[in-house]
Order: sequence, then C-alpha cells, then structure tokens
Amino acid sequence: MADLLNIYMELFSSFFLIGLFTIGGGYAMLSLIEGQAVGHGWLTEAQFTDIVGISQMTPGPIGINSATYVGYTAIQNAGGGQFLSILGSCCSTVAVVLPSFLIMLIIVRVYTKLSSNGVFKGVMSGLRPAVVGLIGAAALILIFNVSFDGGISLSLIEENFGHWTSWVLFAAAFALTMWTKVSPILVIVAAGVIGMIIY
Repeated sequence: MADLLNIYMELFSSFFLIGLFTIGGGYAMLSLIEGQAVGHGWLTEAQFTDIVGISQMTPGPIGINSATYVGYTAIQNAGGGQFLSILGSCCSTVAVVLPSFLIMLIIVRVYTKLSSNGVFKGVMSGLRPAVVGLIGAAALILIFNVSFDGGISLSLIEENFGHWTSWVLFAAAFALTMWTKVSPILVIVAAGVIGMIIY
C-alpha cells in the first residue's frame, strides 16, 4: 500500500508540473507525459503508444485524456484494483488541470478588479483585434499551407476547396452560424452527412 501511495504522490506532482509548465496545448504535453510515465516505470513504451491512440479517439483534450489513462494504467500495473486505478485516473487528471484552473482564477479576480481602469481598458481594446488577427492567420495558414520561410502552396486549398460544392458548403455553414441561432454542432454533423453523400 505504501508503494501505491508513493505512486499517487508522484502522479500528482508530475502531472501538476506538466500542467503548470507546458505551453502549446495537449500535443506539447505528450513528450513530457511520456518522459514521466515511462521514466518512472509506470508503463511501457507500447502501453503509452496505445494510450495516445485511445486519447485521440476519445472526446476532450489529448493531454488531459492521456493523463487520465496514464494514472489508471500506472496504478493497475502496480497491482492496484479497479477502484484504486480509477483513483489514479482522478489524481493525475486533477493534477494536470489544477494549474490552469488556479491561473484562470487569479486572472479572473485581477480582471474584475481592473475592469474599470482606463489603462486596462485601453490594453484590452488593443488586444482584441490582435487576437482576431491571430485566429485569422491560423485559418489562412491551414487553408493555404503557408510555410514559415515565406512560401505559399495552394495544394491544400485545391485539395479542400477544389470543387464548387465545397464552397457552397463553406458558405452555408458560415451563414448558418453567423446569422441564425442554429447550433454549430448541428452544422458540423449536417456538413459531415452532406459530405458523405456528395463525396
């Protein structure tokens, strides 16, 4: 039981640090999670590869899903039963999410205190268009396959929008989400079904 308690503590501390210092989303976490999980001997490389595959197939962020499965497998491999393995899942999941939760809690408190400050309002007014521009740039990079050396390839736009029906689907989805109250989830499902029928 002492060994399991040590694993719980190591799971919590490892995933808390991963959640605290990983910048770049779930995929950026994977190498750190692998280093901790395989390095501590909680699971094998093959088991981690399976966990990544399962994490990609299940709903939710891949980093959090991986933490959940690693926690479960680590306790199970150490001889814990199903209930203790579920506690391992909870331990690693809470640990990886906790830093983000605490940071957002602090930011919200600061935001509510400074929301009436003129300087703060000015900074936020400047940030809004920059954020919209960054999101737009990400969309253009995905559509046109822009490389960081300045080159632009039209291969993706030809592949994804080569037929007039693609443009019609794009326009319909944009119009429905922009000017109606149709749920974006319904638009995605409908677009998938229409795509299966057309293509």
